[in-house]
Formats: sequence, C-alpha cells, structure tokens
Amino acid sequence: MSGEMNDITEAPLLVAARGGRPSRTPVWFMRQAGRSLPEYRKLREGTAMLDACLDPELVCEITLQPVRRHDVDGAILFSDIVVPLKAAGVDLDIVPGTGPVVAEPVATRADVDRLPELHEEQVRPVVEAIRLLNAELGDVPLIGFAGAPFTLASYLVEGGPSKHHERTKALMHGDPGLWHALLDKLAGITAEFLRVQVAAGVKVVQLFDSWAGALSERDYREFVLPHSTRVLGGITGVPRIHFGVGTSELLPAMREAGADVVGVDWRTPLDVAVGRLEAAAPHLPKPVVQGNLDPALLFAGLPALEREVERIKREGEAAAGHIFNLGHGVLPDTDPDVITRAVELVHRTG
Repeated sequence: MSGEMNDITEAPLLVAARGGRPSRTPVWFMRQAGRSLPEYRKLREGTAMLDACLDPELVCEITLQPVRRHDVDGAILFSDIVVPLKAAGVDLDIVPGTGPVVAEPVATRADVDRLPELHEEQVRPVVEAIRLLNAELGDVPLIGFAGAPFTLASYLVEGGPSKHHERTKALMHGDPGLWHALLDKLAGITAEFLRVQVAAGVKVVQLFDSWAGALSERDYREFVLPHSTRVLGGITGVPRIHFGVGTSELLPAMREAGADVVGVDWRTPLDVAVGRLEAAAPHLPKPVVQGNLDPALLFAGLPALEREVERIKREGEAAAGHIFNLGHGVLPDTDPDVITRAVELVHRTG
C-alpha cells in the first residue's frame, strides 16, 4: 500500500469485474474488516458500532487492517447497512448480539411519510473516510456498499432482525401501495448513499440485499426489482456487485436489476449459477460472478479448505470473470490465520 493515488484500472479485482482475466484470481471477503481480527476488537473497545462507522480515522484504520494482514485484492469500506438510515435521522441502534433495532417500526402511511431523505452532509464522515483510504490503499480498490431497499425495509417493518419476515410479507401483500411507497423512500436513501461514495472515490460498489432470499421470484419481481433497479441504475462509472443470501432462484432477476457482477452464496455452484444466468439472458455478455466459499469451511482444516478453494476456482472459470469471496460474511470466531491462508490458496496458480 502506498500514499500515491495510482491508476488502478488493471487491479485484478477491477479486471475480473469487467469480465476479463486478471493476473491472479482476485479475492476479498464480506465482513473481512471487523470482528474476526484481534486488532479490530482492541481498536473498537468502548466505541459503539454506529459511532465507529461515523468516525473517519477509525473507519480508515479498520478498513485497512484486513488488507495489511491478508493481502486481499479489495478493501471493503467499514460500515453497516443501516448507517444511511441512522445518518438521515431514523431512530435505531445496533444492539450487540442482536443487530439493528428500530425504535418505532414502520406500519402506516404516516410512518412512511415521516421517513427522512438522506443529504450528503449527513454522511460527511464517510466521505472523509473514503478520502483517507484512497490516500493509503495504493493499487487496492476500495469497495463501497449499501443495503438494498428490501433488506432495509425488512428491518424497519420488523423492528429488527427477523427469521420469517412475516410482518414484511404481510405489508407487501396486504398493502402494496404502502409497500411501494416505503421502498421508493428507501431507494432514494440508498441511491444517494452510493452516489456519495462513488463521488468520493470508491472503485466498486456492492448492493447487499441480504434477506431477498426469503422471497419467491414472482414476489421479488413485483415488489423488489423495480426499486433495486432504480438504485443500481443511478450508479455509473464503477462496477456494481449485487448479493443476497439464499437467492439461487433470484439470480437472473438480480442481474436484471443492473448488476455487473452477481454475488452467489454457497448453496449454488458457480458454474451452475453461470448456466442459469446465461439461459435467462442469452443476448447479454457472459456473466461475471463473485463467491462462494461456505464461511463455515474456514473451520474445516487446511486439506478441506484447499480442496474447496480449488473446486470453486474451477467452477468460476465458467464465468467471464470471477471474484473469489465467501458465500456470506466471515464468522466472528474465524481464525485470522486461516483467512490469510485462504487468500494464499486463491492466489496460487496452476
């Protein structure tokens, strides 16, 4: 890493994202910045999660930690999907061991009307963090991100994390007009948060629709796709990655939303995912995919890890470009040395 602002168009992550064959298979991990690292836990001691996400120096240091330690090919901005909601003025907090908890869940038209818009000055600390990072990262691309409208809506409607999303689905089907008004509001917040990050200098963005896998394809197309399309359609000049968990049935629709790179969780082999994407849109260029090692396999010992990494790299060859990643985030108890070893295995050629 250097203090120079380099031309990084040939960085392996960006070459793969464009559908090219880079010098090595690029790899980064969702949740690489954070709880698995002892240096992170030490740095975060006594600072609440949302306060940390809005402290530029802290964001910069936490984002850099896994790049230094693991030699990953991308730095994911340390943040949280609820940061733009909090910054805009929604009363919520991240409760340790639970996740985002909303003080007043959204249930009525008045609740939706009360939701604020996001303005750039409210996320000024994030802009400052991106500026600091670009001065430090050299030729490692910085990945910005946001939560997709559906996933944000599920937190707002349920009041926090949910197993079955029953309130969310009840609102979606019971009052479609109110549902679309809510997602329209959230698409505005998300689009602005990503626009600000791109303007500040992130080189890639990832839109996390973490919980979209709870939906059927029909419901996704009717209630979610138009809003995610609006968000991704507002981003120009950088590759757009789109990811959700349990979204095997939704991959073609998620690509349609405007993804340049389709994130695939561990349930679907990458070559199978590529086949589905090609069959659904034969007129489009060969798809680019990201994924998809099961995060639990970082606990399985090196022989198993090596086998799985090789398999995923082979399956990824079916795509125009492949960015290696996990099929979801790094689990908190993961041994950081195993993450480093996984990166070495991905980078190994032959």
